[in-house]
Amino acid sequence: MQISQRSHATFDPFIFFSVSTIVVALLLAALFDLDALNHDLVGMRQWIVTRFSWLFVLVVTALTVFSFFLAFSKFGAIRIGKDSARPQFSTLTWLAMLFSAGMGIGLVFYGVAEPIMHYSHPPFAKPETAVAARDAMRISIFHWGLHAWGIYAVLGLALGLAHHRYGEPLAIRSTLRPLLGNKTHQMAGKVIDIVAVLATLFGLATSLGLGAAQINAGLSRLFGVNVNTNVQLMIITIITLCATLSLVTGLDRGIRRLSELNMLLALLLLLFVFIVGPTAFFMRELPDTIGSYVQTVFSMSLFTGVFRNAEWQQSWTVFYWAWWISWSPFVGTFIARVSAGRTIREFVLGVLLAPTAAGLLWFSIFGGAALHTEIFADGGIVEAVDKNTATAIFALLDVFPMAGLSSLIAIVLVAIFFITSSDSGSFVVDMLTSGGNPSPPIWQRIFWALSEGAIAGTLLLIGGLSALQAGAVSSGLPFCIILVGVSVCLWQRLKTEPAVSTR
Repeated sequence: MQISQRSHATFDPFIFFSVSTIVVALLLAALFDLDALNHDLVGMRQWIVTRFSWLFVLVVTALTVFSFFLAFSKFGAIRIGKDSARPQFSTLTWLAMLFSAGMGIGLVFYGVAEPIMHYSHPPFAKPETAVAARDAMRISIFHWGLHAWGIYAVLGLALGLAHHRYGEPLAIRSTLRPLLGNKTHQMAGKVIDIVAVLATLFGLATSLGLGAAQINAGLSRLFGVNVNTNVQLMIITIITLCATLSLVTGLDRGIRRLSELNMLLALLLLLFVFIVGPTAFFMRELPDTIGSYVQTVFSMSLFTGVFRNAEWQQSWTVFYWAWWISWSPFVGTFIARVSAGRTIREFVLGVLLAPTAAGLLWFSIFGGAALHTEIFADGGIVEAVDKNTATAIFALLDVFPMAGLSSLIAIVLVAIFFITSSDSGSFVVDMLTSGGNPSPPIWQRIFWALSEGAIAGTLLLIGGLSALQAGAVSSGLPFCIILVGVSVCLWQRLKTEPAVSTR
């Protein structure tokens, strides 16, 4: 079934001009004094992680537990939509969209880099030891697994029910109607959507900046292209234009086809490394990583570094939780839109388990291959990552046959992840600035796609990776508080549903 295009697309001037004014102010501030803006952003990030790391830890853990509870509760058979509704997309296409929108560039960027960084600079063990290697794998899975998707599941479910079942606009404010009442569509609700849009823009900008850096690193290894900010800005410009073209073709033709292509390329690259790499090692390492993760997931979930490793916890875990939270308006809105007709149980388990399993396989194979190279072979990955984190996956692929071809596939994979993240995010921002209209104006889609590219480029100019991380953390805090309200309102709404076991 095709997603219908409304001919009477709406426009909310207050939300649109409020957000665009803030974006323009950021760009002007960068134009006049890059160093001062970088100092302010990094200072704000440090202030937030120092004082509110506990809040991120508690909220993200609570959301993950809450989502599992809902999946196995008496409400699990309720459909996201009317009782007669059925899924719009096939399960495979749906899962491909989740994977492309929810992880994308970051998974390719950190799939090799994060395990190696925890191995060479471990928080709980001596560097470059067997213990550090095991810790590196389970920490990486912890950061990219259930907790990230627990955030997306709760917000996506709350919004999906509000829109498809209760007839509310597809806007974040709709999830808070039990709390806001008639103020949902007045100023209070508009402010909620403004915060959601800003979080989405900065969260996406972080990913787009990482993607540009990684594409630049790959082009440098393959074709000798210089690694510098100017090249990365050019990459952002070119791919943002490609994303805009994909965006205006519509969700069915653009994002769906790119998501399916991305899944195919990711699977192809994964199978390549699995086959030509240390296959027997992977088969032993995967269950070991799962066991280590399960054994420590509860203690890691509530770890705040109060007595030790506070700086590490703030730089890694709190950054990730803030990054996922800043992504959640985008991912939550996107998966809410494409998940109509699925039951709560099907939705939650699909959102939690399928992408987590994909991330587990990705880290086990790519991260495991990198650690195997360091421990049992000639090494060189640690040195490459220390010099430039973005080169991690290419340094690993250089170890295997057909390095040039596999590296080219990796570059294309990152580029398509860039496009799917940008066009999906722009589509969501467009809906939020159009009063929740699921078919917003084309010109707004173009404007927000270009704005995301501009913000990513600005943050790269300001301070590279540190500025990108600062933007994500700064935008994640206010929406972290909103997510608490979303969870309370979701529970209140579900309590009004009949207690059923089947539908």
